[in-house]
Amino acid sequence: MIGRRLRGAAALALLPLLTLTACGSGDTGGTAAVGAQASPVPTDDPVAAVRKVDSAAALLPAEVREAGKLKVGSSIGFPPGAYYPNGTDKAPAGQDIDLADAVAKVLGVELERQDASFETILPALGSGKYDFGTGNFGVTAERLKTIDFVTYINDGQGFAVKQGNTELKGKVTDLTQLCGLTIGTGAGTTFEATLTARKGVCAKAGKKPYDVKVYSENAATLTALQQGRIDVIMSTINGLRHQAAQPASQTSFLGEFHRLDVGFAFKKGSPLTKAFRAAVDELIKDGTYTRILKKWGTSASAIDASRINPPEHT
Repeated sequence: MIGRRLRGAAALALLPLLTLTACGSGDTGGTAAVGAQASPVPTDDPVAAVRKVDSAAALLPAEVREAGKLKVGSSIGFPPGAYYPNGTDKAPAGQDIDLADAVAKVLGVELERQDASFETILPALGSGKYDFGTGNFGVTAERLKTIDFVTYINDGQGFAVKQGNTELKGKVTDLTQLCGLTIGTGAGTTFEATLTARKGVCAKAGKKPYDVKVYSENAATLTALQQGRIDVIMSTINGLRHQAAQPASQTSFLGEFHRLDVGFAFKKGSPLTKAFRAAVDELIKDGTYTRILKKWGTSASAIDASRINPPEHT
């Protein structure tokens, strides 16, 4: 996480923004964001050479090895995590797509990818609708109560403003810097949870509280920022950094606020976690992992080894 997904062909052509541990589905009526642009798709294909690793595949339950398939609930939102570079009728691309596909190849299984809104994936894991979920899901203490995670990157929470903003000029290190401002973010994300839980900090500091506006579409959030209806966006570090690098988006990244491990999500007690951890570690060992992150410009989020259910960063 951490995110949320663009809706409609017009919005999908834009440079999207939101969600850390989040992303989402929707109808076909997209909202065009002002000043956004398409993000070019890297041509490198590090997943092509990945082969099955028997020792990792052997950690899968026998019934999964026999079926040879896993269902993944996938939140398709924005680059570099996961997005539709050529419309929803074409294959998605992004770091999360490549990593999930590479893990599946290591384990010798096929993925049945089902698009889903970010906020629906975690609840659906317990029902068995999906075997696992992807969507830049951040590992938090609250989520660990009901969800198992296998980590694959370290991302987190950050802020961005419209270029030329004079109220926030430097890195946000304390939420009291946002007092009196309007913050846009995505529903069901770690951003929303953080802002809601700590909303009292401004009153304690004797300042006007900040206001939080939650959006179901990334394009709508970006439009709100560019039209001055919100002052700042809280979203993923990698997503906001990528967006700010696109001149037409007209945004400035204000730096990291809080780091979070990000992982594949599973129902609590899933028998799949050890196999997935072994697969991620194989990709790290053989260099595929490094190539995938380099491809998507996220090398700063690399981890040395995958972990199952690490504690939330403090």
